[in-house]
Amino acid sequence: MRRLLLAVPLLLAVLAGTASAEGDDDPLGYVVDREDLDEPEVIAEGRELYEVGCVSCHGPDGLGEDAPDIRDQGYAGAHYWITSGRMPAEDDGVAQSDRKDSPYSPGEIEALVAYVGTLGDGPEIPEVDPEAGDLSEGGELFRLNCAACHQAGLAGGALSYGRNAPTLQPVTAVQIAEVLELGPGQMPVFDRLSDDEVDSLIAYIRELQDQDSPGGFSLGRVGPIPEGFVAIVVGTGALLLVTLWIASRRQRTHDGAVTG
Repeated sequence: MRRLLLAVPLLLAVLAGTASAEGDDDPLGYVVDREDLDEPEVIAEGRELYEVGCVSCHGPDGLGEDAPDIRDQGYAGAHYWITSGRMPAEDDGVAQSDRKDSPYSPGEIEALVAYVGTLGDGPEIPEVDPEAGDLSEGGELFRLNCAACHQAGLAGGALSYGRNAPTLQPVTAVQIAEVLELGPGQMPVFDRLSDDEVDSLIAYIRELQDQDSPGGFSLGRVGPIPEGFVAIVVGTGALLLVTLWIASRRQRTHDGAVTG
């Protein structure tokens, strides 16, 4: 039994190392091999998957029946929506689909992206190089264009019409570049940014994603107001408990003196 207990942490460490290695193989989040997207057999597999999982909403030509027209989404749009798990949506008619793990394997994602890219004339999957980006420039771009909705700590926030600006903590480098070009939901299109500026912005967001919280709990990185609220509630509560404890001790001391 003791050997079994000792083996559990080792197994967990191996699994964690495997997951880390898999992430290191694709640190930017491409998932697909872009050179294979033109292969006829890959496109044919994607068409089969599309006819099973997508055609009922988006229609056979991508025009959309109970869902948006996806013909202009291109490879980049298909890649973003599928790799982020926002498509397929879990519920019909929702204002905004949630991010989740994709139900498709990397090979199936590649096939679907290849097929959807043939439905219209949309953008290609962007090539990104955040290592070449400038953190100072990226920070300035983020504060000017992104922080108002996604907040300084990437936590996101509420928008109008039942939508929200999602957290940027789990997004990949490629997905960041894609949404800048696509402008999904209520997000504006930022195609005015140069490739160098996009790399700088991605570098800054990745820097924020990797930050620790050496001061304690991050509290979701939602800003000073909720952090101050927690400090006041916890501090006031603790002060009240200490006051009650002191008062009860003094009362017991007084009662003991009277009895004596």
